[in-house]
Amino acid sequence: MTDRHKPLAGRRLYFVGIGGSGMSAYANIARAWGAEVRGWDVHETIFTRTLEGLELDLGGEPRPPEGFEVVVSAGHRERIEGASRAAFLAEIVALRPSIVVTGAHGKTTTTGMITWALREVGNDPSFVVGGVIPQLGGNAGAGEGWLVVEGDESDRSVFELRPEVAVVTNVELDHHAAYGSEDELRDAIDSWLETAPEVVRGWQLEPVRFALAVPGEHNRRNAATALETLVRVGVDRADGEAALATFTGAERRFELVGERNGVTVIDDYGHNPTELRAALQTARERNDGRLVALYVPHVVERTRQLHRELGEVLGLADVAIVTDFVGQRDASRPGVSARLVLDAVPDPTRRVWARTLDDAAQLALALVRPGDTVVTLGVGEPWRAARAIVEGLPDSVGKP
Repeated sequence: MTDRHKPLAGRRLYFVGIGGSGMSAYANIARAWGAEVRGWDVHETIFTRTLEGLELDLGGEPRPPEGFEVVVSAGHRERIEGASRAAFLAEIVALRPSIVVTGAHGKTTTTGMITWALREVGNDPSFVVGGVIPQLGGNAGAGEGWLVVEGDESDRSVFELRPEVAVVTNVELDHHAAYGSEDELRDAIDSWLETAPEVVRGWQLEPVRFALAVPGEHNRRNAATALETLVRVGVDRADGEAALATFTGAERRFELVGERNGVTVIDDYGHNPTELRAALQTARERNDGRLVALYVPHVVERTRQLHRELGEVLGLADVAIVTDFVGQRDASRPGVSARLVLDAVPDPTRRVWARTLDDAAQLALALVRPGDTVVTLGVGEPWRAARAIVEGLPDSVGKP
């Protein structure tokens, strides 16, 4: 390959926080583009398996070898000096003609849809996604066509990116520590969109009505955003529709973890009221049995601001299990606990408190019965509870 195909050849990069959804993808695109890559994180995560073949330091403090450039995630900037993840991603986006997707909901799925469809029509895209797309073989990859990137509005880092096509799925205040109001968020997004030659506003589009392999009204909206983006970059609409119809989804986006003894277990990344509602309504549409929601909060400020709305949405389930904060992202606040969410769940939903993920899995196992659907919800580690529930279910009644 020429240097054009390996634009980071000769670079030596050490990613601090490499187990995160975004940083693992950045590490993978960096090595695909020729860099020597290593990294550090506190412990193994669901994303470290995408980093097979890389030397990782787990636990303790970051230990970059001499001669390596350090790239640091926002959550670890107090540990070590280095370039921000936003600055690194801006550098990546500047290297190729790029499509950047952001928004409050659906950006991982929409980014995956666009990438998959471009690959299906022969464009051979590079991609950086904040989730694993099984059909694409991971969360990042190198090609010779468009670079498709998921951008993050939660820390304003997306606003440093300068793509040819800027895509916003929807606008809703989800990160209260970063924005004082939804108007402030809208102003920031509008300013960013003014910098792009092509703009797609997903919330202005009607959901697609052709058959998809992924369920839910929210995915019909994601597909509409993806299709409009594909048309803007020259893909025939019929070809785009045909490709999108075969997209099978991202991990942790209404992902079937397992079915055993008549119990279905689904894991979903949803962590705010809109996303919880989408996941739970989709589960309701697909099963007539009881619905058990297991919600794992991790942001104190979101809980303070939205506990009533979160609790109300969990009332869509027959049973709501809520854990204490797991992988807490921000500082504790007096009077704010995860129990606020549980207390806001309305009758007649059964309310169950679980101190830890392990407790939640055991409580779920104790109350589920054949015909039930369990949906684990939240950022970070809920997938561990989902897997533990599947593994703990008996093969049949009375047989462990």
